[in-house]
Amino acid sequence: MTIDRIKLTVTVIMMLPLLALFAFQDTAVNGAPLEDAAAVYKAKCAMCHGQTAEKKFDATKSDEVLVEIVLKGKADAKPPMPGYEAKGMTADDAKALVAHMKSLRTPPAE
Repeated sequence: MTIDRIKLTVTVIMMLPLLALFAFQDTAVNGAPLEDAAAVYKAKCAMCHGQTAEKKFDATKSDEVLVEIVLKGKADAKPPMPGYEAKGMTADDAKALVAHMKSLRTPPAE
């Protein structure tokens, strides 16, 4: 084997784990599963919005407005809320997140 062939082989072997990460990735928003809005909320939202979405969340706004805020962010908020569309969140993910946040505000049925 020549040196060039050895270098190529080593490079390919080193790249395989990275390729596997991208090929089998089914996640959004820094690793939280797409279907798990509760985990996304806990990891990314609860620190500012509270455990029960009691802070800086107006549940009276329409779902469309809230989804837009989740996706695009809110620069005039204190602190500014980042937009999660640029981090891989889809509109469906944002709808699930908004629904989860609203469910946190709803008292449990007796």
